[in-house]
Amino acid sequence: MGMGTCAILMKESGKQIAGADNAFFPPMGNYLKDQNIECFNLSEVTEDLLKDYDLIVVGNSVGRNSDDARMLEETGIPFTSFPCLLGELVLKDRTVVGIAGTHGKTTTTYYLTQILDFLGEDPGYLVGGVLLDRPPAAIGKGKFFVIESDEYDSAYFQKIAKLRQYHIDQLVLTSLEYDHADIYPTLQSIEDEFSEVMPKITHFIGNSDYSSVVNVSKKTSEIPTLYYGANSEIGPQNVQTSEGKTTFELTYNNKTLNFETSMIGFHNILNITSCILFCFQNGFNYEQIKDAVKNLSNVKRRQEYRGKYKESFVIDDFAHHPTSVELTISAIEKKYPGKKIFTVIEPSTSTSRSTAFQESFIDSFKNASAVIVANPKLNTNAKQFENLDYKKLAEDIHNSFDIPTWATSELSELRKYIDDLANEESVFLIMGNRTILGLWESDFVSELN
Repeated sequence: MGMGTCAILMKESGKQIAGADNAFFPPMGNYLKDQNIECFNLSEVTEDLLKDYDLIVVGNSVGRNSDDARMLEETGIPFTSFPCLLGELVLKDRTVVGIAGTHGKTTTTYYLTQILDFLGEDPGYLVGGVLLDRPPAAIGKGKFFVIESDEYDSAYFQKIAKLRQYHIDQLVLTSLEYDHADIYPTLQSIEDEFSEVMPKITHFIGNSDYSSVVNVSKKTSEIPTLYYGANSEIGPQNVQTSEGKTTFELTYNNKTLNFETSMIGFHNILNITSCILFCFQNGFNYEQIKDAVKNLSNVKRRQEYRGKYKESFVIDDFAHHPTSVELTISAIEKKYPGKKIFTVIEPSTSTSRSTAFQESFIDSFKNASAVIVANPKLNTNAKQFENLDYKKLAEDIHNSFDIPTWATSELSELRKYIDDLANEESVFLIMGNRTILGLWESDFVSELN
């Protein structure tokens, strides 16, 4: 997603752009092609082709000892990472608002972009996803640039977190848990990356429900800091969902402030809370902010309604970490009260397809009515862990909660399970960051109505 949004920014700034990858997954792959950005398959890329360009931007999927790395090094063409490119060409002279965290950074980046736009700020922004009402990235004319700030490393030749290259002035940290097992051996090593940026920022907002967020914030005590969360004094509190809207309260400057929003799910309210606090820190008043959060939209593949399949509602979501899976199921329960939640999950990131989450995934499905675990048949590259045992995960979920659970690695079998479960009393919540064994590329999509 990051490489795609970087390409969009570079095109807006007047650069000639092309890209290459092994596959261009929807929705970003489709969006790039719609924007007439030429997309090559990596097998088509030759040294001669690369020499037609002035700069090669290298994604972190290119390994140090890979044929692709050797080829680009032999061309003699300058190359860099996309975080470095953005930092030097786009962000250096802006007030950069970094939105970081294990969960919620994409959604929160988009929320804050919408809010600042409503407030007349014309922010620059980069969101790691496809948006319904605007491009996923834009340079903007205002002073703020809101950027999704990933802790994953930048490139094989820049083994530091992307966020360290963004010249972040104000940092929002939505959460911090162990992830990216192919890069980081421990949670402490992730905290260390954040510790590198803390001395340089001017304002910090963090979710204190996560102890690692508090640990990171303690790296400096000289900047304005606000904590929010279920266990914080600020809140949110008294969160109520009714008729497709959510009301909630925050306690700020010893006052109880009421808000209403179109978003549903406690994790979304937490994300909105961080945006509200950012606005307070930057001088916006309560009435302005209250109006700005009323009507917000989500990124595609974040609780995205895709249609009905045999009378069942179908929801597409990017969740692939145990915490985000649990929070998403809870949000869908609130949005569709009384419906059975049938979940399909394809754990396919480096960490989720490893045994790092073998046990913690189980409890995430405690509120599901049925679970289908899709096995993408990809080995993990997290060296300290074995491959996730998909069959055992399904068995453990069934044994723990006595709900129908299956594991499959075939699209045809996945479709059969879905067909057998579909009914007017249910919602299919389909989670993962790829194609779900090809489900989103099959005629399943055309059968939605």
